[in-house]
Amino acid sequence: MSTFQNAQNNGSHTTGDNQGFGQRVDQIGSEAQQLWSNARTAVSDLGQTLDIKGRVDRNPYGMIAAALGVGYVLGGGLFTPLTGRILKLGVRLAMLPFVKDELLGMAESALRGYEAGHASVAGQTGAPGGGTSPRPGGPGNIS
Repeated sequence: MSTFQNAQNNGSHTTGDNQGFGQRVDQIGSEAQQLWSNARTAVSDLGQTLDIKGRVDRNPYGMIAAALGVGYVLGGGLFTPLTGRILKLGVRLAMLPFVKDELLGMAESALRGYEAGHASVAGQTGAPGGGTSPRPGGPGNIS
């Protein structure tokens, strides 16, 4: 910060200060151009790495879904009740194959146990039909 000792020169231009200020403006301008160039190079490299155009050509609907998802998250939709419901539904749908496999395993075990118990009962009674003979006297008769 400079102080003015002579108030008569207030508002007048001096050549020494103008050259220093001009040099600073030129330096800031060249640094800004260098920064802009570096940013464009970085964006170009990122674009080549991600291959956005190729991905859009190969899977346009998937990229639209990805863009919608990114927009939803950036728009603040991550911590909303709708997101909670969607996550619950997603977890339920993801667990469905595991639950189905577990239920099938339990049903197979129960069927094997039933068959093993049925075979042991048939072996004890000695009936060739497996112990499923009708009641004596027929159905509906009380003896």
